[in-house]
Amino acid sequence: MLSRKGLLPEDYLLTRLAEDVLQQPKFASKSRKARFVAKNGACNVAHTNIREQGRFLQDVFTTLVDLKWLHTLIIFTMSFLCSWLLFGMIWWLVAFAHGDLDRRGGDFVPCVTEIRSFSSAFLFSIEVQVTIGFGARMVTEECVAAIVVLIVQNIVGLVINAVMLGCIFMKTAQANRRAETLIFSKHAVVSVRNNKLCFMVRIGDLRKSMIISATVRMQVVRRSTTEEGEVLPLDQVDILMDNPVGTNGVFLVSPLIVCHVIGKDSPLYDTSAADLQRDDVEVIVVLEGVVETTGITTQARTSYVSEEILWGQRFVPTVSEEDGMYAVDYSKFGNTVRVPTPCCSARELDRAGGIARFKLAEGVTLRPSARKRRGSAVGRRSGMETR
Repeated sequence: MLSRKGLLPEDYLLTRLAEDVLQQPKFASKSRKARFVAKNGACNVAHTNIREQGRFLQDVFTTLVDLKWLHTLIIFTMSFLCSWLLFGMIWWLVAFAHGDLDRRGGDFVPCVTEIRSFSSAFLFSIEVQVTIGFGARMVTEECVAAIVVLIVQNIVGLVINAVMLGCIFMKTAQANRRAETLIFSKHAVVSVRNNKLCFMVRIGDLRKSMIISATVRMQVVRRSTTEEGEVLPLDQVDILMDNPVGTNGVFLVSPLIVCHVIGKDSPLYDTSAADLQRDDVEVIVVLEGVVETTGITTQARTSYVSEEILWGQRFVPTVSEEDGMYAVDYSKFGNTVRVPTPCCSARELDRAGGIARFKLAEGVTLRPSARKRRGSAVGRRSGMETR
């Protein structure tokens, strides 16, 4: 939708992910297990053989909100039509029992004036429930039953209006609509960051209105077997995050790279580049937060299977300073570059001496920290002054 409006080029996918598809490497297709979570965040789970269907009716409001728009509009229309017809029949019975349909003129006082048939009773039912009040038909004090029916119909009409209008409002203000502008990179990357092997994805928000208290969670979903021989087809293991801002929440004003350090407690500790392409591994990323404008909690999801995890690459920068402000180039949101990265697993890397041994073997010099660089610069400056 955003690409049609010209906000981003057509080459980028915008259903919760943005990526330059043409520049990414193509992997050979292979037969693999089904995804647990689709790229757009939909869960690939079918609930079958549910015997207790009545549980859905115990929460009618949530069931109505979860229905498709067509079904909701049909129920919305039929609820009013059925209530009008029901009370139209009741008003006709009240008039029939009192003799309003046959007796005319004189000192006769009907329960409801100007009701001569079922059609007029149906029109009076609509007038009462939607408070139109054309003036030709009205309830008199002659019948107590008519007054009771009038009160009951007004209460039923208010309840129907509250439920159906609340349902329509909740469907239009659903949190998943806001999640359409929360984007993920199409691919995840594995590379060295701060002398540690890391798994990284990039997230972003296309709107100016912020996501308050945004948090990111990761899980690895794969088939596993316990020591007792029990097969777990969908074993979900949490992944610890190395938050880019150092707290539990993220400040999602510009695109952020979310990093997971592959350490001893990581489920990817024994996974190498070859294992990643051979095994069926799926990493689920969940972004949650509160919408600033509505106060509703929203959640955006995506997943990365083995073919979508690029080993030995990292994301290119997207933020630059222009004219006194920071500009974000979303055309580079998913672009990656190759960097020297060991192809072995993190466990084998630790046994071999760590990243420092790998960089020495590859001829890559370790970059000093900013504090060390500043210290050396001060030392050189003081040496020149003494000369």
